[in-house]
Amino acid sequence: MTTADAPFPSGVTEPGYELYNRDGNTVDVDPLRVFADLSEEDAAYRDRARAFSLDEVAPIIDDYWDRADYPLALVRRLGELDLLRDGLDMDGAPHQSRLAAGLVGAELSRVDASVSTILGVQGGLALRSVVDCGTEEQIRRWGVPMSTGELPGAFALTEPTHGSDSVGLQTTATKVDGGWLINGEKKWIGNASLGPAFGIDAITVVWARDEEGNVRGFVVPQDTEGYTAETITGKLALRAIWQAHVTMRNVFVPDENLLPGARTFKDTARVLFATRLGVAWSAVGSAMGAYETAAAYAGQRTQFGRTLGESQIINERLARMQSEMVQAQLLVKQCVTLEEAGTLSGAQASLAKFTGTRAARSVAANARDLLGGNGILIKNRAARIFADVEATHTYEGTETVQALLIGRSVTGHSTFTG
Repeated sequence: MTTADAPFPSGVTEPGYELYNRDGNTVDVDPLRVFADLSEEDAAYRDRARAFSLDEVAPIIDDYWDRADYPLALVRRLGELDLLRDGLDMDGAPHQSRLAAGLVGAELSRVDASVSTILGVQGGLALRSVVDCGTEEQIRRWGVPMSTGELPGAFALTEPTHGSDSVGLQTTATKVDGGWLINGEKKWIGNASLGPAFGIDAITVVWARDEEGNVRGFVVPQDTEGYTAETITGKLALRAIWQAHVTMRNVFVPDENLLPGARTFKDTARVLFATRLGVAWSAVGSAMGAYETAAAYAGQRTQFGRTLGESQIINERLARMQSEMVQAQLLVKQCVTLEEAGTLSGAQASLAKFTGTRAARSVAANARDLLGGNGILIKNRAARIFADVEATHTYEGTETVQALLIGRSVTGHSTFTG
């Protein structure tokens, strides 16, 4: 027998794994039927976000994440599909409930947290700033094109030396004839470098202190003289969304770009409060994606003559992951019920973010480990989710900050200082 005639040795070629919920591979990510009683409208938003994530995000996101590139075309698609307004009512658009908005964020994050964060930055923080604090004309000028994905928007609050201590921001806005001069720096600002990088119209909502010390909001076109934004490189998480270090030197903003409803930090905090629950939804989506990945892999990966799912220890792990995922699902569902009733408190929103991201971290870590060596490959989802959850866990208030907010509601004592 010649070498060419010899049988090919078995076990050399590893089969591919289907780790997304598609035909022939279905993992139940709602085992307690937390989301089984949705209205037709809410279910339609969820299903549309799910289809977009599977059909348009999943096929390309590994490459964008690996290259730390920004999938700009997906922003326009989010707008076209009416998935980019985070429950805000806009003229000409149907009502989107807070539950529908949360489900959209979760379904996006279930496939990729970078895309979910694009929604959170543009449709949550930037758009909400204009809608809640702007005039009707400002909403038409900037809000509507942001909601349709035609105008990228950023939200610039965090500074290099003021992260969790955002109330201590030092960027200044000085009144001059016909407008304001803004000076200062901002850091970790999502979408803030898109205009210069892609040569397109884009805006940044900048929060700065006026001469009386009040925090005001300004809409700053990213091509304004004196505005520079350097995309932060070397990130190990959320690599498919760009955050930037923004420097502003005598940036002139005309009076009509001042958001009149933004007069104090309380107005800024109102925007942040409205989006905090969205971070918890994103965390739930990441937990669902990680659980889905692990359960699918356990049914396909063969070791020691049997699939991983036939091992006791794997069954115990999946049970633990499912338990953590379901608890987070129940938590955000209850919080959105309170939110829609207008009774959600800051401490309750913090509890959702605190608990949801902790659960997602645990599920993602377990999924990554369950996949073994294959778990560190980007194409196998687990490592990408594992890394991205670290960012979700941190932004819009670290675990420590959320714990202090929750603790204050328990004891009645603020312990942010001293």
